[in-house]
Amino acid sequence: MYSINLMIMLRNRILGLFLLFIGLSACTQKFDEINTDPNRLEKIDPSTLMTPTLYDLAVFNYNRANSFTHHLMQFMVTTSTTGGVHRYADLQNAGNSTWNSYYIQLMNVREMYDLAVAADYKNYQGVALILRSWIYANLTDCFGDVPMTEACQGDKGILRPKFDTQKSIYEQVLNDLEKANELLTDAENLSNSDMLYNGEVVKWRKFANSLHMRSLLRLSKRTEMNSLAKLAEMIGNPSKYPVFESNVDGALLPISGVSPYDSPISRLEDFRNGKAMASFFVNTLVELNDPRLAIFMDEATKNDGSQEKIGYKGLPSGFAATESFNYNPSNINNTLGAAPMKVIFMTYAEVEFIKAEIACLGLINESAKTHYENGVKAIIEQWGGVVPDDYFDNPKATYDGSLGRIMLQKHLASFFCDYQAWFEYRRTGMPEMRPGAGMDNNKVMPVRFVYPATLQQTNKDNYNAAVESIGGADDINTKVWWEK
Repeated sequence: MYSINLMIMLRNRILGLFLLFIGLSACTQKFDEINTDPNRLEKIDPSTLMTPTLYDLAVFNYNRANSFTHHLMQFMVTTSTTGGVHRYADLQNAGNSTWNSYYIQLMNVREMYDLAVAADYKNYQGVALILRSWIYANLTDCFGDVPMTEACQGDKGILRPKFDTQKSIYEQVLNDLEKANELLTDAENLSNSDMLYNGEVVKWRKFANSLHMRSLLRLSKRTEMNSLAKLAEMIGNPSKYPVFESNVDGALLPISGVSPYDSPISRLEDFRNGKAMASFFVNTLVELNDPRLAIFMDEATKNDGSQEKIGYKGLPSGFAATESFNYNPSNINNTLGAAPMKVIFMTYAEVEFIKAEIACLGLINESAKTHYENGVKAIIEQWGGVVPDDYFDNPKATYDGSLGRIMLQKHLASFFCDYQAWFEYRRTGMPEMRPGAGMDNNKVMPVRFVYPATLQQTNKDNYNAAVESIGGADDINTKVWWEK
């Protein structure tokens, strides 16, 4: 009996010690978990940087289209009798936000790319290269020479980056987009948290090649780049270079309007204040009998207090302070500033207009007319319009074999697409827009942004070298390399 009790006591002690050991082990195992902040990421995945970068770019580009490009390129005007972008006025600091915002996003993209390389995520490397190429192309098109090879490297002690020439920047952009096309494969998935394409790799690849086409066309005047021949090669090899084939493929970022993805317009009541549609834009759509009229704007009214509608009618860009108007002009529809919405990065219509131009130049054996009509139909339908059966019967809409006809419709299609209307006008001089009597700058279209003034203090030597490189004058009339 005694031995039995002793055995029981020993068993219980051993069991107790065993349980104590297990308990201590468990506490030790959970120590790191208990002492870790659950709100801090221990390891950043490249996918976590993609969504905020896409959203921030969408918000910024939408607002720059609304506040700058639309006014400069005769989509809209301010109703003030003085100043305003549509008068080529108040432009000294117009590029500051572009410089700052784009370089902030480039820092995010750099980190995204580095993380993707470290983890050997080839698709995310491709996405990062697309975003970097897109941002740098816009940045250099705005300013000319800008920092690239030494940019965003403050962590490496490079606080005064040198400026790269626009030629070298575009060489890198084209190489990166070529590489992105090779990296993006269905063998590796993207996160379904991808705001743009919900993780569909093939659509990102189409975006890469469509953007590649845009960048090549931008260099059309620089014959030494042989860009038009490369464009023809890409168009002729869709299996190697798939591009947008319908509106479903287009790079349009959906914004829900639900926090944190709020509308780019923070106060919808300010969306129309002090603005009107520009006569050039309104009159062109009227002549085309275009269904986008009612989508984009309201009708003008008499200003006799009756509010009687008198059809679509805008104000002339650059109107003189002494001019007066006996009507209330058409203004932008508030619906365009309200979420849910889609912010344009690049459209399928733009791809068709690029193909139309290359066909018009005789560089591919395809119908310029077909691509032109495809582009027009696509952009109207993208905005929710229905193309009338007789739309192209209108002499103003019929493809007449000219590049001017293509560029006019491409201009209309760039509504709310960051700076693209400005860039393409500088490349081609089309469409023809008449300057108003009240325009500054000798009524000459500005062709670049002035560098931020802070660079003259923080990076003076490299700033001076850049100014000399672009032509010796840091002003709005100095043409960038691809314009010359």
